[in-house]
Amino acid sequence: MRTYDLSPLFRSTVGFDRLTRLLEAATNGEEAASYPPYNIEKLGEDAYRITMAVAGFGPEDLEITAQQNSLVVMGKAKKEQEAGQFLYRGIAGRAFERRFQLADFIKVSGASLLNGLLHIDLVREIPETMKPRTIKIEAASNGPALTQQAA
Repeated sequence: MRTYDLSPLFRSTVGFDRLTRLLEAATNGEEAASYPPYNIEKLGEDAYRITMAVAGFGPEDLEITAQQNSLVVMGKAKKEQEAGQFLYRGIAGRAFERRFQLADFIKVSGASLLNGLLHIDLVREIPETMKPRTIKIEAASNGPALTQQAA
C-alpha cells in the first residue's frame, strides 16, 4: 500500500485545512461503508444529483442534513414484525449514515423519494460578488489635468 507524506503542504499553505484533511482521508483509505449504494450525476453546468438506493425506507425513516460543506443522509431502521421464519435475508434494512463533502457554494435544492430511490438535487450558486465582472476602460482625455502636469 502506498503512503504519501503531505506534511510539506501543511508547512506552506494557510487556510487549506479542509482540503488537506480530504486528501489525507482519501490516501489513507478511509472509505465509508458501501451501504447504501449511490450514484452522483452531473445534470448540467451547475446542477448535480445524488441518488441513493434506500429500498424499504419511507420519508419518515430518512433524514437529510446540510451544513456548511457537508451533507449527511441518515436512515433509521424499522423494527419488523416477525411474521415468519426467514430462510434467507438479503434485503438490508439496517440503519445507515452517509456523509458527502460538498464544494464551496453547493446548495441542496430539493429531495424526493420514488420507487426506493432517494434523489437529492444540488446546485452551485456562486454569489454575485464572487463572479467575474468586466471593468469598463475609459479613454483618457487631453483635458486640463494633463496640461497642468506639464507646467
